[in-house]
Amino acid sequence: MNLYLQDIPASDLPPKAIQETPGPTKDPLIARGLQKEQYVSIAILALILIAAVGFFSRRVEYAIMFAFALSIVFIAFVLLI
Repeated sequence: MNLYLQDIPASDLPPKAIQETPGPTKDPLIARGLQKEQYVSIAILALILIAAVGFFSRRVEYAIMFAFALSIVFIAFVLLI
């Protein structure tokens, strides 16, 4: 079996490099200043979840609150190290 190899001629043009341009200082696609609202809404959702679970079972509500408090303590401990 004969395989014919074709030589590809080299291009006279220099290779094209990807030019990275610095982004604009104020990108309209990045939401800034919404962190407070996000944290408040997450806290409200967590409280609603705990209240909904507590409506059905007190033990599960206490377990969720204990796990949440323990995770906050663990995260603070890890961040301080």
